[in-house]
Amino acid sequence: MINIKLYGHNYDYDVHELVKLFYSSEEIELVDEKTLAKNQSLLIENWLICKDDKYSVETIVTREDSCISSSVIDDVSLIDIKEDNFNKKIKIGIKQSIYKALSKITDINVPWGILTGIRPTKIVHDLYDKGYDRKTIYNVLINEYFLNKEKADLIIDIANRERKYIYPVNENKFSLYISIPFCPTRCLYCSFPSNSLDRWGHMVDEYTDKLIYEIDMVSKLLRNKELNTVYIGGGTPTAIPKENLDKIIKKLYQAFGKDEFNEFTVEAGRPDTINKDMLMMLKENKVHRISINPQTMNDATLSLIGRKHKTDEIITAYNLAKEIGFDSINMDVIVGLPEEGKEEIVRTMEEIMKLSPENLTVHTMAIKRASKLKESIDEFSLTKQAVIEEMLDITKSYAKEMGMVPYYMYRQKQILGNYENIGYSIPGKECIYNMLIMEEKETIIALGAGGISKIFFPNENRLERVPNVKNLQFYIDRVDEMVDRKRKFFVGE
Repeated sequence: MINIKLYGHNYDYDVHELVKLFYSSEEIELVDEKTLAKNQSLLIENWLICKDDKYSVETIVTREDSCISSSVIDDVSLIDIKEDNFNKKIKIGIKQSIYKALSKITDINVPWGILTGIRPTKIVHDLYDKGYDRKTIYNVLINEYFLNKEKADLIIDIANRERKYIYPVNENKFSLYISIPFCPTRCLYCSFPSNSLDRWGHMVDEYTDKLIYEIDMVSKLLRNKELNTVYIGGGTPTAIPKENLDKIIKKLYQAFGKDEFNEFTVEAGRPDTINKDMLMMLKENKVHRISINPQTMNDATLSLIGRKHKTDEIITAYNLAKEIGFDSINMDVIVGLPEEGKEEIVRTMEEIMKLSPENLTVHTMAIKRASKLKESIDEFSLTKQAVIEEMLDITKSYAKEMGMVPYYMYRQKQILGNYENIGYSIPGKECIYNMLIMEEKETIIALGAGGISKIFFPNENRLERVPNVKNLQFYIDRVDEMVDRKRKFFVGE
């Protein structure tokens, strides 16, 4: 049990998320009174102190009334993050003090330092926008945010690759995300809007009609905007009948008055949803990029996580897509799946290297609250931090051998080992939509159940999140409301 008592500030959430990096398996509680902390618990006390207009931060860690670690930040104003936001400096000072105190008494590797957000590259972009050079940005990441050197170099390299696709920011541009929330079965780790066809397949036709209606109505709101990229995700879009998906795609072209999109991605995802007719339909509809996502190339794991296919089917589906002419294929893998270690990830990467896709997305396992894995976590052995790091290094080496470089990344809550997800690409085959959705420098309009639109206001560097309901029946019944939620942002512009 970890108890936290804060004095002089209310950065409860930030402190809780940071402490969780060091004590991921412990129960963490913020207490109002020090006397509520049990003697056998670890007690972390953190003070924000103001004296003569100078702010300092102190952290003391005790167990059984004995101090076992402490740390002091003498002057918050000296924190050099290259901006004048004093409240931000205070928050960073609080996190620095706690980080230093806990680092002395744990052997946990915290490669991302005090960063707990999911988009660390945003810091790099903001500093580049202010005119700072690579060396200065690197020093800020190392000295103030406490990133290790590898992670600092990683996000600077990724930001540099992203900038030519993201800048200059154009507030007139937008991208589309289309949600197809159906799958053959629901995977053990999945937290996305996904409905198994066995149970919900009878709703596919009605959902298709309502989605087409939303596409039609929202396109009228965006007539003065420039459509950039289109991404159809899920779920597994190719899980629904070919005729339904074809109908949705043709409506996109018709509604937005396009013969072809700048970039058009469809997640084909699971090989048990891929056949020649489906792939031919996508190709004829000028889809540029598809995903065929094995997650693992080990049959025992595929069965364990709820996938009703085998490795051979993944290979067959990939080769078929290549024969039909797709020259930009992404493959996803997950590091840290239940019962997997280094041997299994080597086997997965060996098989993927034989196929040689243009994109590879490496996810680190995250135990999401809405997943079945969260409900049955005690039944599975999940990989320890040191092994996760070795497994990620293996994927990095294979990606490099395949001629790929990292081009986007993000982090997730509850991610194993406090690591990250990285998208690798052959240079020139980067997915623009992936970079846009991560860096949040362009409006993304999301249509369909569970889609979350993010409307970007560049002059204020601000996002407005506009969610659609997740429940299928609610979406079908309330699709006009989903349109109206977006209407207020565009009507009258």
